[in-house]
Amino acid sequence: MDKRTVANEILLEEAAALMLEGRDVTFTPLGSSMLPFIRGGKDAVRLHKMADVNVGDMLLVRLDGRYVLHRCIRKDGNRLTLMGDGNLVGTESCTTDDVLGTVVGIIRNGKEHKPGDGRLWRGPLKPFRRYILAIYRRLPL
Repeated sequence: MDKRTVANEILLEEAAALMLEGRDVTFTPLGSSMLPFIRGGKDAVRLHKMADVNVGDMLLVRLDGRYVLHRCIRKDGNRLTLMGDGNLVGTESCTTDDVLGTVVGIIRNGKEHKPGDGRLWRGPLKPFRRYILAIYRRLPL
């Protein structure tokens, strides 16, 4: 299988169209905002357009013309608050209409794993996130 590099805007627009057709889409995200659960440039994610969004879901959303893959940490009706697992502060707000797809699989080293809801990471471990991430980033992975 040939690998090609495609601009995010083109790739994710096509991915959104495929998910609207009910198809799954797999791609390798970039960046470190979802560490330690998704390693940018190394792990792949499989997404599907779900009927509903739940707190704890990892979501691909379109915000002001850019794309973000972050976890839903709060839901109030159709209003969502997102935060990257690798972020210490900072959130994004959007609506359920901005959601393009939900991560249903994380592919690491050729094996697919079902994503968790990050309950511990979002809750009791949140005050320790800075230290856990600092150690994690220094590991030779």
